[in-house]
Amino acid sequence: MGEKLPVWHAGEIALQQQAGVAERMAEVGQRVIRDYMPDQHRDFYAQLPFIVVGSVDTQGDAWVTLLEGQPGFIFSPNATTLDIAAQPDPRDPTAAGFTDGAPVGLLGIELHTRRRNRMNGVLSAIGGGFRVQVEQSFGNCPRYIQLRDFHFDRSPDEPAIGEVEELSTLDEAARTTIATADTFYVATYAGHQVDASHRGGKPGFVRVDDDGLLTIPDFNGNLFFSTLGNIQQNGKAGMLFMDYRSGDTLQMTGDASVILDSPEIAVFQGAERLWTFRPRRIVRRHAALALRWETEAGGISPASEMTGDWQSAAERLRASELARRWRPFRVTKIVDESAPIRSFHLMPDDGAGLLPHQAGQHLPVRVKLPGTDKPLIRHYTLSVAPSDGFYRISVKRDGVVSCYLHEHLRVGDRIDTRAPAGDFTIDAQETRPAVLMAAGVGITPMLAMLRHLVYEGRRKQRMRPTYFFQSARNKSERPFVRELDALLAASQGACKMVRVLSQPDGAEQGFDYDAAGRIDMALLSQVLPFNDYDFYLCGPPQFTQALYDGLRSYNIADKRIYAEAFGLRRCSVTKMKRTTNWRCQRSQRATYRLNL
Repeated sequence: MGEKLPVWHAGEIALQQQAGVAERMAEVGQRVIRDYMPDQHRDFYAQLPFIVVGSVDTQGDAWVTLLEGQPGFIFSPNATTLDIAAQPDPRDPTAAGFTDGAPVGLLGIELHTRRRNRMNGVLSAIGGGFRVQVEQSFGNCPRYIQLRDFHFDRSPDEPAIGEVEELSTLDEAARTTIATADTFYVATYAGHQVDASHRGGKPGFVRVDDDGLLTIPDFNGNLFFSTLGNIQQNGKAGMLFMDYRSGDTLQMTGDASVILDSPEIAVFQGAERLWTFRPRRIVRRHAALALRWETEAGGISPASEMTGDWQSAAERLRASELARRWRPFRVTKIVDESAPIRSFHLMPDDGAGLLPHQAGQHLPVRVKLPGTDKPLIRHYTLSVAPSDGFYRISVKRDGVVSCYLHEHLRVGDRIDTRAPAGDFTIDAQETRPAVLMAAGVGITPMLAMLRHLVYEGRRKQRMRPTYFFQSARNKSERPFVRELDALLAASQGACKMVRVLSQPDGAEQGFDYDAAGRIDMALLSQVLPFNDYDFYLCGPPQFTQALYDGLRSYNIADKRIYAEAFGLRRCSVTKMKRTTNWRCQRSQRATYRLNL
């Protein structure tokens, strides 16, 4: 055994610092990065029919491959040793890195269960295979793995006899393989440390440019940054794409780089950074694998389903060029949420995509009423999260424009909008618990925030703790009942909900509502455990002001209170909608909006 490796190297630490998690990952690394394999990992490797191996050839290029065998071909005689009774095909470019004392990276992955574990170490030859002495061993989460069942098309002991092609550039078949893939494997290295890893997404999540450059979104993961940290260190990588039905493999080695600042990051849903790969050497091996896989029905990873695609990203980029213009949107769906509130689902009608918005922002809308010379402009809060893939405004029937929308807007009609705006938003990555309090139509930004918190919590497997208070006059006026129930269930206990009716006649306590009266400090004191919270308030001015004053009387810091108030009053057709600053006494974080 050599000297124990540091938990993280400089490239990994740099990316952890950029993501703001370096301090946390220093503690996590000491706990989960081991120089031995736990018994659970040893047993897991022994049941696999294949293992992913990354190596580095004599030219310093990284390659990655699959080694196959009947379950049991991998054996761990002790916690620091893994024996593999298989060798790469001599025509496999990875074979050049299989020399005594060479570093290798291993990924054990079980596609039909989404389990995986990783290890890197030093190789030595043994009879019929090779041995790896562990340097680092750790587990991985099941995200982005598509479910696939395997079988052997031939004995893994039989040599592959398919054609091997060396390509100078990506041909049409190679481009199609990459552009339709939902999975690939990647090998990288830094110094004497090699890593083999898995990447998954929706089919086509890897973009192939005309000049052969590959661009890959990097989604939220374990924050180890093993792959990207290595790329930061030496800018080299190897990639493996497979045809799961034919056993063909496409192996490439080349130059890689990490992109931390690009407009494409913001428009590709789920992307937190990008990385690129330009192949220099390409090898296609036909029927190279004895294994075949069938994708299970509904087998796409839930985590992959929560990510975007390059077509949508391109449409969003085009939309960003139109951010300062009025754009036509078409009404695709209308839903009555309660007696006074109706939702209008909107999609672009100009060929460009949706501009990303932040949960809690509002959408400027331009409407020309019959008999008027000029259009009226109103601002309606978007009641959906940025991840939902459409716009939705939920409008209370009160005011001339709102009444017009209720009475005249139909599915298929067009309406002009501009880019979403507003700073009444929420940070889903904050760990401090959030308390969302809404009265009446003030539910709309709170619903968008809750949808965003639940989505980000599922995507990153860590949801911000949330208390959600909703107040309505009576049962018939309480909107989004089923939607809120579904969000509560999806939060898996991270969200607590309190439903309040001021007129509970005809409603069943415990089923239709939890408390009678209003949201006030007495109710908050009864429900909220002692803790440090961020408070978000939205409703009529009296509601917002009363809660703000109550929170301040409890010595809640002003910086912990975020408020938006909706004032509703009737006005004439010619009176324009205005958005003016509104402040609770001494609060700098509230706005007052008239939706008429």
